[in-house]
Amino acid sequence: MKSRLRPKLTYANVIASIALFVALGGAAVAASLPKNSVGTQQLKRGAVATSDLRRAAVRAGKIAPKSVVAGKLGSNAVLPGNILNGAVTSAKIGSGAVIARSIKNGVVTTNKLANEAVTAAKLGKGSVTPAKLSDDFGPLVGTLKSGQTLRGAFALGGAGKELTLTVDGESFQFPLANPPAATVINPSADALPPGASFAFPPTCPGLGGGQTPAAVAGNLCVYVTSATNLKSLAVPAPSLTRLGFGLEATAEDKEKAFSVYGQWAVTAP
Repeated sequence: MKSRLRPKLTYANVIASIALFVALGGAAVAASLPKNSVGTQQLKRGAVATSDLRRAAVRAGKIAPKSVVAGKLGSNAVLPGNILNGAVTSAKIGSGAVIARSIKNGVVTTNKLANEAVTAAKLGKGSVTPAKLSDDFGPLVGTLKSGQTLRGAFALGGAGKELTLTVDGESFQFPLANPPAATVINPSADALPPGASFAFPPTCPGLGGGQTPAAVAGNLCVYVTSATNLKSLAVPAPSLTRLGFGLEATAEDKEKAFSVYGQWAVTAP
């Protein structure tokens, strides 16, 4: 009698058969899943990794409001082109965030300063120079600085009757470092051809519209603007100092009253 060969069923055979069935069946099931059948409940926590995301798959509409916080931004991630016009307001600027090197040259203009914003404590030592003062202010110095000008007016005269000489003195509001050179200018004393205008010397450019006498640095210019019965007007040499000058007027006719009026200017050398 012949014996029949029967395969022996083992635990390994069973496990291998089950695994093969699951593998083949699982692939078939996955291939046959209907569209949109896998949702969040079917996904295991942490199953979707960064490498599983397609490039540009996460768009603005996929990001929840306030989900991108400061800690989620990479270095240099927010560029000027990403900031909406008017988005950075005063309330968005941190205390001490805007420092000197953050301000572009010329952006802080006069109209950007609040009233009384520039106080004495904000001014650097020596920052307010004579050149920064308007013409409404005089030279606030003990000695007149080079190029600065002082101006004044004078008047001399006499009643006649043998009074042929009169003198007067003018003091500089601020002393000069050195005495100036003096020039007396009396346009009416010079005979001019018809139609000709008076030519002022280079050191004394004129009256500047009649109210602003001028003088080149290092010079005192005395301008006669009106005179009656005047023979001469001079600045005596001994009277000319760094503190002021004297004037000496003489009459043409000693029997008649005489007078002279004018303006002067001195510019420090």
